[in-house]
Order: sequence, then structure tokens, then C-alpha cells
Amino acid sequence: MGIITTFANQLKPNHLTQGNQRNNMELKKRYQEKLDNAQHKSEDIKKKILHISLLRVIIFIAGFIALCICYNQGGIVIGGILLATLIPFLLLVKLHNRLYHQKDWNETSIRHYQAELASLENDNSAFDGGKEWIDTSHPFSLDLDIFGEQSLFQFLNRTCTPFGKETLSRWLRQPLDNKKEIETRQQAIKELGKYPDFRETFRITGCLYKNKETGIEDLKTWIEAPSVFLQKKSNQWICWAVPCINILLFVLGILDILSMSWFGLVFCTFAIASSKLIRQITRIQEAYNKNLKMLSTYAQLIELADKQSMENPLLLSLKQGFESNGKKAPEVLSLLAKELDRLDLRNNLILYALLEGSMFWQLRQMLRIERWKQEHGTHLLQWLEALGKLDALCALGTFAFNHPEYVYPELTDQPFVFQAKDMGHPLMPLQQCVVNDADIPQRPYFLIITGANMAGKSTYLRTIGCNYILACIGAPVCCSFLRIYPAHLMTSLRTSDSLANNESYFFAELKRLQQILERLKNGEEMFIILDEILKGTNSMDKQKGSFSLVKQLLQLKTNGIIATHDLLLGKLKKHFPNEISNYCFEADIQNDELTFSYKLREGVAQNMNACFLMQKMGINIE
Repeated sequence: MGIITTFANQLKPNHLTQGNQRNNMELKKRYQEKLDNAQHKSEDIKKKILHISLLRVIIFIAGFIALCICYNQGGIVIGGILLATLIPFLLLVKLHNRLYHQKDWNETSIRHYQAELASLENDNSAFDGGKEWIDTSHPFSLDLDIFGEQSLFQFLNRTCTPFGKETLSRWLRQPLDNKKEIETRQQAIKELGKYPDFRETFRITGCLYKNKETGIEDLKTWIEAPSVFLQKKSNQWICWAVPCINILLFVLGILDILSMSWFGLVFCTFAIASSKLIRQITRIQEAYNKNLKMLSTYAQLIELADKQSMENPLLLSLKQGFESNGKKAPEVLSLLAKELDRLDLRNNLILYALLEGSMFWQLRQMLRIERWKQEHGTHLLQWLEALGKLDALCALGTFAFNHPEYVYPELTDQPFVFQAKDMGHPLMPLQQCVVNDADIPQRPYFLIITGANMAGKSTYLRTIGCNYILACIGAPVCCSFLRIYPAHLMTSLRTSDSLANNESYFFAELKRLQQILERLKNGEEMFIILDEILKGTNSMDKQKGSFSLVKQLLQLKTNGIIATHDLLLGKLKKHFPNEISNYCFEADIQNDELTFSYKLREGVAQNMNACFLMQKMGINIE
């Protein structure tokens, strides 16, 4: 006979989980159809690439054989063979490159739809969890598993740019506390949720070259760096003088006024002289070229956004921001991409010699790139910031699309309110998700949650915290109804020892509580979630300190939830009948088995499971 029985045989499906099951089936069908289509196209393209590769080889061999046979047939015949071979060969090369791009697109599409299908099965490992933002000192992110593996960020993250990823993480770290701003973002997310094809195309485009991520700091450094070539006026004179001198000497040579050898000598001198610039230009190119090349991808993303009709004011303002000096951002960014591509011509030795000897090509291109920076550089960061916001909004739009049974919370100006119906944890697997209600109707007010180990107290606290954060970033929540007043969230659920700072568990907890009290005294509006306060000290101190803390929090006119094993905290309701409610998670013992329903009940817990479990495991209790 088992020791523990969970809720599985006792709970009836609620309307939220039932809706999730129906929607899951529809979403799986859609993503599977998209996946099958991308896989089919990918196989066709691979076959075409193979055929074209074979055809290129055949044309090359045929041309070579024809030249060998007709080598003494005269220049016209040989020229005809070269043209008949070279033109189709070059056309096939161009077609081959185009097909390779389509192949990359379809393979990226396959990965995208596979990841979405896995996500519907609660596997979000394909998405970045943002572990770089794990911060033990943050007011709530560590306690609520906002970042890292199996985190809320990983659950939400469908961004395809580093700017979008940074924006989404910032929204989660710094949720909004303004009702109007939250509602504005809600409307934007709602609208984007209606454009699945746009969002998917947007993400796939951004993920095509995701291995070449560009950080905003790198671009900022480039923009703020001095224009070393433009600063020297002599460089501009050189760019004009070199081609003029070459043209003059070439014309004089044709007219037999000067020997053509002078043209050749000067041409070679210019080519050799330009080589002195190689080291400096190469250093600049290595530092920024990889980052700047990604701008062509960002131009494609902005162009996609520009073509998509949008009605929401926030989305329209983002679209309108993609302009500079009367030109649209895609046009301007594409211009820079072309200049960078032209600079790469120097990698061809023959072209390098011809271009440098005739016109100092490298210097000319660096001047053009620096002129672009002077004219448009200040707008670039604004565009990328706006693109990051759009990317983050698209990620949340996908979240809304994938969870149509979730609702958008109702915001209120009345401090404080937190009223939830059928609230579940968004990260919980469907078959394990138990929903509960919550009601904090006024300020000040606290819910005291008692219960045994493993009964569901901590999960309930994280359920409230995660849905509260989702609500404050404008996203839909895992509830059938939610009304909130947006305030600053502060938690203390997972305090730990710090060897680096020589802090004990208890001292770390005290520091967190001190921060809460100081912020409240400074007039901050807060929502507080605490789990087993003062758990690092003895029972007598814990009880006395807990009573005192709750009294201070009520005096400071704040709201929150406290979970505890200490049943005596339930007596606080006698002292504050209008400001405290008692709820519990019970552990029921039936037929010598421990049963958990994970359903919230009114009152103070009656059953504790420690002694029962010890006895069941052979540890005698006297």
C-alpha cells in the first residue's frame, strides 16, 4: 500500500483545464500541418539543389570538352562556347544560392513548429531561459522562478532578436504599476495574438541568422566611436585625385602623348600604397562587421512590421518610429548592408588590385559607411529599441494565442484588490494543474495560509505571484477571472545562506524583511508574499517575531499572503478580524493513506503529516 495519494482520483476537471484540452488539440493540429508542409518543401528543395549541382558539373565538363575539341576553330567559336557555358553556369549559381536560402528558411520553420509542439507538451527546452538574469537579490524573480530552466521567461520567450529578449526580461523584472500603461499593452498583445502568420514569419526571419546575435552595446560603441577616416580631409581629396590621375594618364597613353607604362606604374603604386590602409580597416571590420551585417535581417523584420496592417495605438507608434530624414528604416539599413557587402570585395585578390589601383576602393567605402553613421546612426538605436519592443510584444502575442482559455485581467484604481477565480499555475502540466480562488478585497489585508508539508502552500503562493506578474506586464493569466490593483511585488520564499557574503539563512531572511519594511515606510504601494517567515530561528522566537511582523505590516497599510506551518498564526484573526482571513491546505488520512487535494479551504489546518510519514517509514514516535 502506498504512503501518499495525491489529488488525481478526487478532482473533477474544471472549465479552465477542459478549455485547455480543446485548445491544445486545435493548436497541435495547426502546428503539425505547418510542420508537415515545411518538411515537404524542405525535401523538394534538397532534391532541386542536388539536381542543379549535377547540372552545373555537367555544363562545366561539357564546356571544357567543347573547348578541347574546338580549340583551333577560331576566336568566334571559342567565344561562343564560353558564352554558352558561362551564362547558364552563372544563372545556375544564382538559382542555387536562392534555393539554399529557401532551404535555410524551411529548416528554421521546422525547428520553430517542432518547438511549439513540444511546448504544448510542457517542454520549453528549445527556448532560452534567460539564466543571465537570475538574481538572488531581486525582489521576486528567484522566488517565482522567473528566469532559468523551466522558468516563466522560458515559457513566454518567443523573441528572435537580442533586443527583444532584453526587453521581455526587463518587463518581467520591472512590471508596470500604471493601470493605463498595462491596459495599452494588453490591447497591443490582443491584436498581435490575432496575427499568427505574421508572428511566425517574423520569428522565423529573425531566427535565420540567430547565431550572429548583435548586442545593442556593440552597436552603441560603433555609433559613438569617432569617424577616423572622415576626420581627415585629405582622405576625401585622395578619393577624388586617384581616379582622376588614372583617367588622365590612361587618356594621355592612348593619345601617345605619354607612354602607357606611366599609367601602369602609377596604377601599381596606388595599389601598393592603399595596402597601408588594410590593417586599420581590417581591425575596424573585424570589430563591427559581424554585428553590422545583422542589420539587414533587422531591416527585413522592420519591413514585415511595416507591411502588416495594425490598429492599436502602441503598435502604430512603433511602426511610425521606423523612419529617418524622410526615409524608412528598411531602406536605410539595406543601404548600409550594401556598403558593407561592397567592402567585402577586397577579399577577392584580383578585384582588390583592380579596385585599389584605380580608385582606393577601401578608403572610399569606409568614408561612405562613416557618412551613413553620421546621418542615420542616432536613429539606429531608436529603431532597434522599437524593434525589441515589437519582438517582445509578438512573444506575448504568441503566448496569448497558445492559451486562448486564459483571460486578460481587469485593472482597478482601488487600492488594494486581488480577486481570482479558478487560478492555476501557468507552468504546471495540464494533468497536474489544480485551480484555486483568492480574495484580498481591501487595504490593509492579509491571507494566512496554513497546512502540512507537501500540501500545496508554496505552489499556491507561486501561482499567485506568477499570475500577478503576468497581469502587470499586460499578458493574459491562468484564471477564469482576475481583478487586480497593480502594486510593487515583494516576496520571501526561497531565502538561502550566502557563503560569499558570510550570511546565515536567518540573517538573509531578516535582510529581505527589512527591505520590505523600509520600502513601505518610504510610501511604496506593495503586494507581499511570504513563505514560512522566520523559519531560521526557534519556535518561541519565530512565533513572537511573526506576530510582531504581521502587526507592523498591517499598521503600514499593506497587503499580502503568508504561508506557515505555525497554526498559532491563525489566532491573529481574533486581533484583526477585518484585516485577516485564514485558509488552509489539508492533508487527509484515509484508510491509512495520506491524501492531498491541493484545494484551498477556509479556516486553520487541522492535520499535520510529519509524524504519520515518520511512522510509515519505520521511524518510531513516542
